[in-house]
Amino acid sequence: MSKVVLITGGSSGIGKSIGEYLLSKKFTIYGTSRKPENYPDSIFPLVALDVTKPTTIASCVNEILQKEGRIDVLVNNAGAGITGPMEEIPEEELKRNFETNFFGPINVIKAVLPSMRKQNSGLVINITSIAAYMGLPYRGVYSASKGALELVTEALRMEVKDFGIHMCNLAPGDFATNIAAGRYHAPCKEDSPYTKYANVLKDIDEDVDKSNSPIEVAKEVYTIIETKNPKIHYKVGAFMQKFSIVLKRILPDKAYEKLLMNHYKL
Repeated sequence: MSKVVLITGGSSGIGKSIGEYLLSKKFTIYGTSRKPENYPDSIFPLVALDVTKPTTIASCVNEILQKEGRIDVLVNNAGAGITGPMEEIPEEELKRNFETNFFGPINVIKAVLPSMRKQNSGLVINITSIAAYMGLPYRGVYSASKGALELVTEALRMEVKDFGIHMCNLAPGDFATNIAAGRYHAPCKEDSPYTKYANVLKDIDEDVDKSNSPIEVAKEVYTIIETKNPKIHYKVGAFMQKFSIVLKRILPDKAYEKLLMNHYKL
């Protein structure tokens, strides 16, 4: 019997790549989108879901359970980028990002746990970010929301072990997706004291444009699903992006900070 996989944010980018790749491996795939009708060419079903609206989460999960009787794997992929000087990002945008990147995934997990507990099996893969491992300049909110999800996953996986449920994080680096199009970024103001922000934003967008295909993330998700006892943390991306996590662990704090500031020309 093929495993039933639910992928939030499955209409484009990393989520779409994961869905298409797993479909080729004969899994039963359900993706989600806030507006599924906008993606009539999706090769797997898209169910309406907005991670910031708990009623849509419950409706989506119930619909899949009614059709399939089970959800074996949840890939918490839906997320949103955000950039800007911390001082200049409106408070409502800070909260909106945490609603999408932190509270939303938690609520989806809560929705699938009862059925996974009943079947005494399940796997939750939370798509975080390599940015979750460090506070990046002008991306501090994104680092914080993804970092919070990393830590909650560590706690949750211990809480659900007794129920046969596995949980892990997968942290991608930069991949060639349309994340910039849906990202909130604070405007580059001429009178802003943060004169270096515009160049950092330009570099961030260029890094995404030059990155590899998100199929690499999809292949890593497949490897995790096929692993009997998944690890807590996985990383996928360019060597230097993954190595930056190692450097943070071994370098003195100020030395690592200087390395980041040099990278971003601050």
